[in-house]
Amino acid sequence: MRKFIASLDIGSSLIKLVVGEIVKNKVNILACVEAPSRGIKKGYIINPESATEALNEAFKSAENIIGIKIKKVIATVPSHYAECSLASGIVATTSEDKVIRNVDIVKAMQKCVYNKVMDHKELVTVLPTSFIINDEVVNNPLNMISEKLSMKAIIVTVPKKNMEGLSICLKNIGVELVDIVISPLGDYYEHKTKDSNKEIGAVINIGEETTTVSIFNRGILTNLEVIDIGGSSITSDLAYVYKISMENAKYVKEHLALAHTRLAQPNESLSFKDKYDENVKINEYDASEIVMGRLTEIINLAKKQINLLTKKEISYIILTGGVTESGDFDILVEELIGNKGIIGSVEEIGARNNKYATAVGMIKYYNSRLKLRNVEFSIFNLDEQAELGGTDKRINVSDKSLLGKLFGYFFDN
Repeated sequence: MRKFIASLDIGSSLIKLVVGEIVKNKVNILACVEAPSRGIKKGYIINPESATEALNEAFKSAENIIGIKIKKVIATVPSHYAECSLASGIVATTSEDKVIRNVDIVKAMQKCVYNKVMDHKELVTVLPTSFIINDEVVNNPLNMISEKLSMKAIIVTVPKKNMEGLSICLKNIGVELVDIVISPLGDYYEHKTKDSNKEIGAVINIGEETTTVSIFNRGILTNLEVIDIGGSSITSDLAYVYKISMENAKYVKEHLALAHTRLAQPNESLSFKDKYDENVKINEYDASEIVMGRLTEIINLAKKQINLLTKKEISYIILTGGVTESGDFDILVEELIGNKGIIGSVEEIGARNNKYATAVGMIKYYNSRLKLRNVEFSIFNLDEQAELGGTDKRINVSDKSLLGKLFGYFFDN
């Protein structure tokens, strides 16, 4: 069965929708679209009617590309007040031969969260940190022999209010929300390396209205915080200084200004009408100075937050989000962070921009969860896959492939 996954990254400025196929553990992009966010603020649905219209626009754009209805999706929810807590669980091996299988790992995860998620919280994920069998710590217990399996894990939760209205808005356009994800998980899975899975590091995502700082210990999310400042502050600074509209200020930010003044040219300029209907000429150097000042503030705030989130030595700091695509952003990172700073890069053809990092990474993250459970899943059934140009061969599909909430709703009460 071919594996197709759709991910929805709901931002304050843009809604990003990515449809990908997993082939040999890599993501092939089928559609990558965006639509202006309406009725949404900092990822929260504040006007369901407007949000539904915006979501419908994004889905229609993607469906026009692939030529088929998208009926299922995984989506981001705001990371505000997300909590990462330690948990443990122990279960008896289910098979007669006492060989540990995926079902035993899932049951150990269920045990980890049993009676540990408060009523006002929503479970995002369970991240195993270690397994113990026969008094020995192992990284992967699959196919090992033991009567019991113990697990230590990180439980990630968010307030229920973080996803209020989302499933309803999606349902209004005929789309089922099969799982929720917070952006740091997508960011990490998109930019991680072999070394990052062995080290302690941080990921900074500079969004439109917020900057999310998260800590990863050997690939496991252990802490995060959201700072209420982002790219829109840069736009506001330019609009205020030059007395121009926010629309024109955004154009200056994206098409003229650089993230650092080192290579900025005073003779490169753009002209606009200010709010007094007078001509104002903006040169690259002056605009870059304003952008650089605000970006410096954001990155320094993020660095301070890293020190508050962990006392352990950081080996790397990955920076991502659309703002990191600004010209000469690498110069600023080198100056403020040094050789620990890494600017993320989306390598998948069709989505090569850091504004899509979260959405593409979500697909990789979700696929890793499916593999851990040994579950087959695709947003398209076999008939729909045939419409996409695939094989007409029919195979038996388990009811378990119709997922509810991964590591959440599917738990038995």
